[in-house]
Amino acid sequence: MLLHIVARGRIGRGPEAELVERYLKRVGWPTRVTELPDTGGKLPAVEPGTRLILLDEKGDQPGSIAFAERLGRWRDEGVREVRFMLGAADGFGDAERAGADWLIAFGRMTWPHLMARAMLAEQLWRATSILSGHPYHREG
Repeated sequence: MLLHIVARGRIGRGPEAELVERYLKRVGWPTRVTELPDTGGKLPAVEPGTRLILLDEKGDQPGSIAFAERLGRWRDEGVREVRFMLGAADGFGDAERAGADWLIAFGRMTWPHLMARAMLAEQLWRATSILSGHPYHREG
């Protein structure tokens, strides 16, 4: 199952980009990052079998195990791609939220997009580690 991050804004070369790269290299599943300009740009086509997750301040705040379990369930159901959307500075509108399969938030505080991308990459690594049976120190 492809884990695909589609993010508004360019990360460039810096510490945040290094964090994203470091964590995505550890993920044992296929990954892709698509960067779009802050406005405009063409979104990659959504193929059948894709689940859409929006990182949104109004989203659920799952723990790492619940996040991993959802990804594992989708993998086991034959989902081809899970697409994680990071919006522009103003976030997503109601229509975009309504079209998502899941809204998630990294808390109610505002996070810079570059940090949110790094945190997402880390959680993808953590989730795939949990699903592969690696001991999770926070469990129990």
